[in-house]
Amino acid sequence: MEKINFIGAFDKTDMIMYIAKILVETGKKVLIIDATINQKARYVIPAIDNDSMTYVTNYLNIDIAVGFMNYTAIKQYLGLPESAVFPYDYIFIDIDNPRLLSNFEINDANKNYFVTSSDLFSLKRGLEVLSGIEVPLNLTKVYFSNQMSKAEDDYLNFLSLGYKIQWQDEKIYFPLQSSDQDIMMENQRLSRIKFKGLSSGFRDALIYMAQDISNDQYGVKKAYKQIERGV
Repeated sequence: MEKINFIGAFDKTDMIMYIAKILVETGKKVLIIDATINQKARYVIPAIDNDSMTYVTNYLNIDIAVGFMNYTAIKQYLGLPESAVFPYDYIFIDIDNPRLLSNFEINDANKNYFVTSSDLFSLKRGLEVLSGIEVPLNLTKVYFSNQMSKAEDDYLNFLSLGYKIQWQDEKIYFPLQSSDQDIMMENQRLSRIKFKGLSSGFRDALIYMAQDISNDQYGVKKAYKQIERGV
């Protein structure tokens, strides 16, 4: 089992769902934990039991946990002993709540992504999430931007001075277009995860991240082709 953290104040729900969809198509089992303050998954992902404060629901073969404060509570909900290993290949943690970092063992993850755009709220509030970490954390920048300028990237580096962060050299870019946002909103309304209509740059970034997480370029490409064909 691998744990992947998606950290930051930027809205990451749709991106995480699309990446999970690709990996599920490769035959992997994925759990997404919404550890955000606003808990967007509660409102945009259909669930039978969403009147409860905490629940785990299955959506298009992806399990989503909402409202939990730690791993133990999720295991209790699933009927697992505390010492049990989760029956998933991947656990994706969408987190913007600094109080939950230690609860979800942020320093014990296989990969950590810092997801942001260039606006000051996303940058400063995103870094605020990391203000309480005590052990240096390796982070890969994921920019929702066509191409961050060197000045903008340097500004994030400046803002993060004094934080226990070790930025990876690699940066991942999501060239978000208005048409991508339209498709994501339509998918939410129709309770589906469809890639058709997303811009090629956005689709390429999703595929790249799925490959980066799984280290399986061929399997991810094959899975994406199956998704496109509706297999």
